[in-house]
Amino acid sequence: MDFLSSRYPIDVQAAVASGLFGRDRLREQPMRHHAYPRLLLTLWGCALLALPTAAHAQYGATNGEWHSYGGDLGSTKYSPLDQINATNFSDLRLAWRWQSADGALDTEAIQAQGSRVQVRMFQATPLMVNGVLYLSTAMHQVAAVDATTGESLWVHDPQAYLGGPPTHFNNSRGVAYWQDGDDARIFFGTNEGYLLALDAATGEPELDFGSGGRVDLMTGIPRAIRGDTNYRGRNLLGVASPPIVARDVVVTPNIISDGAIRKEAPPGWLKGVDARTGETKWMFHTVPQADDFGVDSWLDESWRYSGNANVWTMLSVDDETGYIYLPTGTPTGDYYGGHRPGDNLFAESVVALDIETGQRMWHFQAVHHGVWDYDFPAAPNLVDITVDGRPIRALAQVSKQGFTYVFDRVTGEPVWPIEERAVETDTDLEGEALSPTQPFPTKPPPFEYQGTSIDDLVDFTPEIRAMAVEAVQNFRLGPLFSPPMLSYDGGLQGTIQRPHVGGGASWTGAAVDPETGILYVPSENRFSVLKYYTPAPEDGGNLRYTFRGLAAGVQPQMPQGLPLFKPPYSRMTAINLNAGEHAWMRPNGDGDRLRNHPQLRELDLPPLGGEGHGGPLLTKTLLVSALSAGGTNGGPRLVARNKTTGAIVGSVDLPAGAIGTPMTYLQDGIQYIALTVGGEVPELIALRLP
Repeated sequence: MDFLSSRYPIDVQAAVASGLFGRDRLREQPMRHHAYPRLLLTLWGCALLALPTAAHAQYGATNGEWHSYGGDLGSTKYSPLDQINATNFSDLRLAWRWQSADGALDTEAIQAQGSRVQVRMFQATPLMVNGVLYLSTAMHQVAAVDATTGESLWVHDPQAYLGGPPTHFNNSRGVAYWQDGDDARIFFGTNEGYLLALDAATGEPELDFGSGGRVDLMTGIPRAIRGDTNYRGRNLLGVASPPIVARDVVVTPNIISDGAIRKEAPPGWLKGVDARTGETKWMFHTVPQADDFGVDSWLDESWRYSGNANVWTMLSVDDETGYIYLPTGTPTGDYYGGHRPGDNLFAESVVALDIETGQRMWHFQAVHHGVWDYDFPAAPNLVDITVDGRPIRALAQVSKQGFTYVFDRVTGEPVWPIEERAVETDTDLEGEALSPTQPFPTKPPPFEYQGTSIDDLVDFTPEIRAMAVEAVQNFRLGPLFSPPMLSYDGGLQGTIQRPHVGGGASWTGAAVDPETGILYVPSENRFSVLKYYTPAPEDGGNLRYTFRGLAAGVQPQMPQGLPLFKPPYSRMTAINLNAGEHAWMRPNGDGDRLRNHPQLRELDLPPLGGEGHGGPLLTKTLLVSALSAGGTNGGPRLVARNKTTGAIVGSVDLPAGAIGTPMTYLQDGIQYIALTVGGEVPELIALRLP
């Protein structure tokens, strides 16, 4: 069914009867939000019958295990375990420590072959199945670890680091698990663009999968030529986030090189791969081609050469309907789009596909013609809610820009209206034509500050406010989606963009409680100033503008490390998805680093946040996340919050700062919490009660 967004309010049933949703008519409409036409009668006639009440929802990790990155296919990050609770959380002790297998690599030999070694981005969240933890390392090794002792059961090293420098970094956030009878497999992607299958029991490649146990994710992707690199010598396509597997189909996110200097780039098309054979069952064109739906949103036939619009983060699946949900990214030239006029579907969208066929069921574009790098950073959270007495199988997508977009995940209808509102478009970037409107959810309220104004500047004292006003005097301020601007010697120095290009919400994402319908999202209050330059043709550049770097040029800096904007500088927000309202907001940490500043320590300031935005874990009674400070001697810690109030009810020191999002499991009647932490060689640690 093809629903248009609230920008075009229509009676859907009347439109169906009149034939409004024919393919030709759709091509005449500005393309904002659509569902698949051939499902019109099926979905409209059956959606209400298919909707269970919240009491029937079966989401969250089960049987004391953790089978998917987010705990379950719906990315709830929820487990009903309750052995660890508010009364004993602070009693947690280290059960074991597992040093990343990257620590055993011969780094000198690897570097001698021209490869980069970077072991510290150990961002994985482990899976737990049948008493074994499975995870990947920053250098794309995969390990099986005994859940009780922390001993290595096997380590598989595909030597992906010899396949060329990574597209962005050496980092991997995890693996996927699949089982059919006695056949149990671990799937993971590498920074050289392969999907691998391993025997879960031995770590050996499944040789009947693809070619010798791997599938080349570059095959069939335009302009993704194995061996080619970008102007920095980096691979054009790689993988950093875990695949997802449902109905015997594996779908793997991919990274396409950012910071482009050319308008031509590989598109981030996604493949559905047979979990047994490695055969590609379907490929979804995130940048439409020729007669594809949405191609008209790429004017001047810019679809012919444009790329990116990839899913770089995690995915979610509703196994009951068989729908997979894609949170897509920005098109090529993240910060300039003069070479790709139009709205650029399916960039910066939520797209629902049938995971068995790749057929598009519905989509919603959250940013039209993006130039702010506001790609979706995390998997959508699936949860059943009740709104005004109506049960809804919902999808909640948090975003870098601080919005939570909430949809009926079967039909794609927004749960609350999403309005197309006029935004500023006056930019001095030659050739740029920004969209005159952008979508704004009416509910829930934003969970992070949006836009900039003088009133937003820090005002701890009149003197500090005056410093802040002076710091921004040569920068453009304005609301969310303010146009980017060029910088000039002695003049304007660009636009202050808030949230930062990294978000608001980040890859750590949100968690949702399937029992209450409350979503918990950590976020950061940061800003960016984009700086541009014209890449040289002799370097292969043909873009009019590209991005120079976040720290480049003149920045709006405060003296002595003081903050520019009002606090909190990071926070945790609880959102009641049944009502579309915030339940509570708490700063993430006291922010003593700032509170003890010589100009601030006498002011008796409230908690300021700023101690990270670690990924959330939910249990029956607790919200668990990591903070970078506040522990013994001010060190990093893991905290537990009361889910109803947000108050911290427990804290335990960590041996180093947290990297990955924590998970929990039950082994031999004992509940553990496991997460990755930093160090010269990072570690996976497990905590348990004495």
